[in-house]
Amino acid sequence: MRIGFIAVSGLRLCKPEVLELGLSFPAVARRAREIEALPSLGLLTLAGMTPGHIDCEYLEVRDVELDDLPTRFDAVAISSLSGTNKEAFRLCDRFRELGVPTVLGGLGPTLQPELAARHADAVVVGEGEPLWPAVVADLERGALRKVYDAKAGPPFDLADAPMPRFDLLSPDRYPRFTVQSQRGCPLSCEFCAASIRLAPQFKVKPVEKFIAEVRRLKELFKKPFFEFADDNTFVNRKHAKALMRALAKEDVRWFTETDLGVAEDDELLGLMRDAGCAQILIGFESPRYEVLDGVEQNSNWKANRAGRYVEAVEKIQRHGITVNGCLVFGLDGAGPEQFKDALRFARDSGLYDVQITYMTPFPGTPLWGRLSEQGRLLSEEATERCTLFDINFQPDTMSVDELEEGFLKLAGALYHPRFVAERTRRFKRHLRGRVREERRMRSAGS
Repeated sequence: MRIGFIAVSGLRLCKPEVLELGLSFPAVARRAREIEALPSLGLLTLAGMTPGHIDCEYLEVRDVELDDLPTRFDAVAISSLSGTNKEAFRLCDRFRELGVPTVLGGLGPTLQPELAARHADAVVVGEGEPLWPAVVADLERGALRKVYDAKAGPPFDLADAPMPRFDLLSPDRYPRFTVQSQRGCPLSCEFCAASIRLAPQFKVKPVEKFIAEVRRLKELFKKPFFEFADDNTFVNRKHAKALMRALAKEDVRWFTETDLGVAEDDELLGLMRDAGCAQILIGFESPRYEVLDGVEQNSNWKANRAGRYVEAVEKIQRHGITVNGCLVFGLDGAGPEQFKDALRFARDSGLYDVQITYMTPFPGTPLWGRLSEQGRLLSEEATERCTLFDINFQPDTMSVDELEEGFLKLAGALYHPRFVAERTRRFKRHLRGRVREERRMRSAGS
């Protein structure tokens, strides 16, 4: 048997002018290319669990033509997000026409399993690892079930995670590689459609297992750059510090996503710097308390830290770690002033990189449910608009056109070469300040 693992990922936009006008600026275009090029760690992990007598091949959807599908597979496993669900459905439909069994999973199908089941022979809901052995056994028997639901069984322990099949990747195709140190997030943001929707329990991977994956990639590829497939890498301080101490011995560079809490721990910031952290992405969403109020539904965690944003960015960047600050537009309570607020925050904080997106209700999230009840979804069927760069809801204080116009105008200001250069200079000042501080401390100690 030969299984094709096909990733349906990358940046898709419904409005090409957004790409042309707003996302063609260097920093955002670079990030878009990086996301497009990231291999699917989920599929590589499932390939790592597949018995050795079964041949595995990894493909990106851009390698597959609907009118000329590869015929060498006995089955295909396809992974997609909400924004690429319809593309995945078309792919499944076409393979099934050719008599090739299809298994569909990932965040998109997990959030809309009934819809996915109309197109695939089998749908994997939730984490794939605890289900994949049964899926493969049923494939070999020719008796696939329609739905395999991880929520019906015990939670998966990342201590049992297999080594992903990184060897299936082309050596000259990927500028960065995905690894994972933890899964889930203890915060509960209304709009979040990350792995908390796959597995609601927060869990960490044993440090030694994570380091083994890093070393495997170093064996296969020359000086690989790593992107952590984590939602909130440093939320478990004990695990995070052990991870950083181990990673510092590997001489690698990496990027990850986390929350503002890292700025509250000087020891952790030093460990991150020494372990090769190039950049962290932090979801600030908005600098205004009243806009953030209620976004995080457990303890209002984000809103309660809004007043510390500028100081936190400066502190992190003084450690030589650049911050990519993510700002979200269209949040309830945010009117036309949100664009000036964002520009002022980026200038005052000296953010090295800025990522701007629209608030996006994804199917299956609390935000989607609330806006659906309020009749504010523009279309419940248009999941292709779940891209973060297309508007799929009615804002509460302005029109869709006003939101889009303000967003594009802000993009022009944020990514103008002069403003990018200004932010770069600010980062260097932060760094020089840290160096001076360390020199004073050494002098005082001697």
